[in-house]
Amino acid sequence: MFLETIYYKSPIGILEIIGGDGGIEQITYIDDDNFSISNAKIVTKELNKCIVQLDEYFAGNRKEFKLKLNPQGTNFQKKVWKALLIVSFNTTKSYLQQSKVVGDVKAIRAVGTANGKNPISIIIPCHRIIGSDGSLTGYAGGIWRKKWLLEHESGYKQGSLF
Repeated sequence: MFLETIYYKSPIGILEIIGGDGGIEQITYIDDDNFSISNAKIVTKELNKCIVQLDEYFAGNRKEFKLKLNPQGTNFQKKVWKALLIVSFNTTKSYLQQSKVVGDVKAIRAVGTANGKNPISIIIPCHRIIGSDGSLTGYAGGIWRKKWLLEHESGYKQGSLF
């Protein structure tokens, strides 16, 4: 299958998006101050849809993504990532709640690890999973991005609460 890589400048940094006709496989943050985006031509339909929907999300006009996803991982990871997709916009769940959805309350650490390996940031909303005490714990893109995304979805800037 042909995969293409494109780069997207978002309000929280540059995103590297990898996918093809089989779906979006990866969205990760590029943390390189010297990285520049070239004007690459978007070839695949799914990547083009992804860019349009990210634009709408960051503009505050999209609450749910309608994209073909093809994340690569173990069966357990895919189960955890699928459970993330049911956490609605402007809603948070705890790691404990997520482990219950996955079917094993004792798998809380494994669920947290799988969340950390989520290859499709933002679209598969692992940023909506927080600590049982309401704390912002763990986010591969950095806690500041998690805070930004949650505030963006709530429409309210939390100040120094987090």
